Amino acid sequence: MRRTALSLVSLLALASLPLWANADQDYGVLIISRERLEVPTNCEVGVYIDDQLAGRLFQEQALAFNLPPASVDIRLKLLPGQAPGCLPGMLVPAAQQFTLKAGEVRKYRIALGKQGMYLKPAKLEY
Repeated sequence: MRRTALSLVSLLALASLPLWANADQDYGVLIISRERLEVPTNCEVGVYIDDQLAGRLFQEQALAFNLPPASVDIRLKLLPGQAPGCLPGMLVPAAQQFTLKAGEVRKYRIALGKQGMYLKPAKLEY
């Protein structure tokens, strides 16, 4: 009787283990940084992934996103804030498309060009 109860408890404990404990890595990591002062504004920069606000970046900050292996559209836009002059433009900024593979880690930094802000590849350096 004791052995049966112990076996039942052990079986239930094994069944309650999370499924991800044995799962392979099935996502990619996208790192977006504003560590350099390439964008001369103290406004927040909004990071939109597939047209959803996914994060906000101030100067000297970085964000990391765990994304499924697929193509994603990323837009960068100034966000209205408490600092004077932080008003978003009326035009929707162009999106950049990225395709991540499972287990891949990519780092980009925010840069400023003629068309506005964009993501520029950066070294991981870790």
